Amino acid sequence: MANSARHEIIAAAIVTVVGAATIAAAWGFELIGGYVPCALCLQERVPYYAGVPIALVALVVGFAGGQRWLTRLLLVVVAVVFAYGTYLGVYHAGAEWGFWPGPADCAAGAAPPATSAADILSQIQGMRIVSCTEASWRFPADWGLSFAGWNAVASLFLALVALWGVPKRRPI
Repeated sequence: MANSARHEIIAAAIVTVVGAATIAAAWGFELIGGYVPCALCLQERVPYYAGVPIALVALVVGFAGGQRWLTRLLLVVVAVVFAYGTYLGVYHAGAEWGFWPGPADCAAGAAPPATSAADILSQIQGMRIVSCTEASWRFPADWGLSFAGWNAVASLFLALVALWGVPKRRPI
């Protein structure tokens, strides 16, 4: 196995494992920690739902050998997906810090259609709207990065690792 082929496989493995761990942590904070994601938080998960499976396919193709061009192409796609994830994280974190306005329609999600006035009242009472412009958690506390900020860091790392896996020159 050529040295650049090893880079491709290592990059795909790192993106697969770290990406899966990152989205698992997001789900853990939500399901175990009780943090309710806002609409932007949910959008920030989409690059993981797309990028991790693509990285896994790149890993499988890399181990199969012979189709290095496909592994490289998949890693470029993964890098673009996580670059978009970085943009979303920076946009969200900037809105939380007040550097720019967040989206006007930022709410936690749509409720099922109501069939009566009692249903509407019940939905309103149980509704929990989460603002995209207020960080629910920061680490380190008070002045550190929010979930969105840490997502920007993780997405940037994953994009850079994917690019690292793409060889810079063709072997002779």
